[in-house]
Amino acid sequence: MPAVNNVLVVGAGAAGAATAILLADAGVAVDLIEIKPGVTALGSGITLQGNALRVLRQLGVLDDCLALGYPFSQLVIRAPDASATVVAQVDDIPFGGPDLPSTMGMYRPDLARILMDRAERAGVKARFSTIVDAVEQDGDGVDVRFSDGTSGRYDVVVGADGVRSAMRRTLGVELTTRSVGLGAWRMFGPRPAGVTAFNVVFGGASHMVSVCPTSADTAYWSLLEDAQDRATLSPQERLAEFRKLISHYHGPWDEARDALTDPAKLHYTWFETHLLDPPWHRGRVVLIGDAVHVCPPTIAQGAAMGLEDAVVLAELLTTADRIDDALWSAFMARRYDRVKTVVEASLQIAQWNLDHVRGDVPSITRKVAAIVSQPA
Repeated sequence: MPAVNNVLVVGAGAAGAATAILLADAGVAVDLIEIKPGVTALGSGITLQGNALRVLRQLGVLDDCLALGYPFSQLVIRAPDASATVVAQVDDIPFGGPDLPSTMGMYRPDLARILMDRAERAGVKARFSTIVDAVEQDGDGVDVRFSDGTSGRYDVVVGADGVRSAMRRTLGVELTTRSVGLGAWRMFGPRPAGVTAFNVVFGGASHMVSVCPTSADTAYWSLLEDAQDRATLSPQERLAEFRKLISHYHGPWDEARDALTDPAKLHYTWFETHLLDPPWHRGRVVLIGDAVHVCPPTIAQGAAMGLEDAVVLAELLTTADRIDDALWSAFMARRYDRVKTVVEASLQIAQWNLDHVRGDVPSITRKVAAIVSQPA
């Protein structure tokens, strides 16, 4: 008998949806709630390394993602000159092993929709515009009262509700999320025909600009700067500022600039970080994904770490015969050091950007790849 018969998952992001799918596939009754009114995902594109693709394959959605996304196997480094001269073309490290694409870019909302469609097919019962009002637990289960007036009792509750996790606050877990010091402009737009891999320029007028292909005809464009308060700008002012900043860059940026005109497709965020010390559970409520670990996307491992959390947690909940300290210790043994390595490596690369230091990015990336190329 598995350790759980019914589970509540809070949060419909990648980590929450993946957890729900894996548990439902194993015969567990899963309720999933989401504060948003529907399947949405803030942002433009997402870069998924091979270890994330490995989980998507396990979930049975990799082919759907590949059909909409854009796999590639190289990093193209350009100079901040008038021609965006290519100075290096580097083969991507196969984070997921030789049988998977090294990397894939895709439109973030497409990934969210694919995962939630798969959850529905698995039998997950999802409710939107719903939050947890109160939690009470004992040695046998968790009683939950919801914002719509309903209630339920569950063997385990999984809090996968993001950086500002309400479940974390409900549990009284203190965790400080801090700014890394970098701000990122991201915009969804067209893919020039010559952009068939991740293209990046280090230096110039900003710390870095990049473009990642996300489909046969789309890409997301980003620019990294010192974190600034851009909230006072109107959408049109933000667009004008972004266009002014990227005017210093050429090559693919020249090709796409005239098409980057929709302010609704432009987002500005600060890179943030936090990492919760073990344990990540309180009683029978466990936190995963961005609720417990966040890092800047300098190695593109944020979503991958959340997806891996889901795989390990679902495996333990469906193969153990009871919920006890041994189960939670096993979860932490398989997750904490691995996640910590990724967070620290991502922060180191971000700091090199801030300090204008040419650090040994290939070495630190190989270190992370050596770890995450093995299944979690």
